[in-house]
Amino acid sequence: MQRAKDFFKKEPVFVIAFLCAVLSMFLVPPSADYIGYIDFRVLELLFCLMAAVAGMQQEGVFLVLAQKILAGKKSLRLLTLTLVMLPFFSSMLITNDVALITFVPFAVLVLELTGQIKHLAWVVTLQTIAANIGSMLTPVGNPQNLYLSSFYQLAAGDFFAVTIPIVLLSFVLLALCCIAGKNHTIEVQFQKREEIQSKRALLLFVLLFLLSLLSVFHLLSSHIALAVTVIALAAFSPKVLKKVDYWLLATFVCFFIFAGNIGAVEAVKNFLGNVLSQNTMLYSVLSSQVISNVPAAVLLSNFTQDAKGMLLGTNIGGLGTLVASLASLISFKIYAKTPKAEVLRYLGIFTAANVVMLIVLYGFAAVCLL
Repeated sequence: MQRAKDFFKKEPVFVIAFLCAVLSMFLVPPSADYIGYIDFRVLELLFCLMAAVAGMQQEGVFLVLAQKILAGKKSLRLLTLTLVMLPFFSSMLITNDVALITFVPFAVLVLELTGQIKHLAWVVTLQTIAANIGSMLTPVGNPQNLYLSSFYQLAAGDFFAVTIPIVLLSFVLLALCCIAGKNHTIEVQFQKREEIQSKRALLLFVLLFLLSLLSVFHLLSSHIALAVTVIALAAFSPKVLKKVDYWLLATFVCFFIFAGNIGAVEAVKNFLGNVLSQNTMLYSVLSSQVISNVPAAVLLSNFTQDAKGMLLGTNIGGLGTLVASLASLISFKIYAKTPKAEVLRYLGIFTAANVVMLIVLYGFAAVCLL
């Protein structure tokens, strides 16, 4: 029983996705049709990207970069801006959850070293928003983008035409939040200097990441990218294969089965189709607040051809509640474990900032859809 509780705490989304998939099987009994539900291209690309990023993270490249940027005398405003923009820009390539796993603990360290821990709740909130919105820019920034770009077969130009305006506005709003308030000069000194573990290994992971990008943009088969990645890692860095989030891959399989079964029920199919035809972006935003944006993307995409509305809704919908984006739970857990963490204060700041940002970006996106 304790093992089950511990597993649920560690992988709550997989457990929920698995239960949803099993329950949906009572509506549509298991058959060979289930294979058709699964988007194997998305699974292959997710694996390749996670493996490459895990390898780069293992070599310490992100922490080395962060130390070089932050070391020395800085104004508090510039320090805050830097800590927030690190996950904003990095999430565009290494995904929002990896960006937060890397840079939220780093922010805790920096603010402790400089005696500015009282600002931690605000900084972590901004980092979370930054990662969730920065990741919107690219197809590889988060799982729902990878899925939607594959599902709707979006060309690069069409994809970026949707995401760039929102991300640019978000950058401006986040920068304004960072420079608000009092300002003074502080000095950042790190007791331990981070170093690249192996430049040769790092080169391998960078090449594998570029290979994955070629596949994302349909310039290379995902089968080839998967084969090269697995062979290269098995031969040169087998440890990285253990760091891939296989539960995330299993979660996607469960969501594919659930969405496929729900879509096979005519009454549900007609209902969701009618609702989404009224306002795809609005209902994908609302769904994300309850079931999170990744499952919302997988489920709702089966009932609409409005790729733009889905892309905007599930990305902007990552703002709002704590569960709207699973990446938000990562930063919350890290903050909650820090000494003297004020959880209720953090939730208040997080919710207020997210709701305001959600309203502003939704209004701007609604105008862009006209």
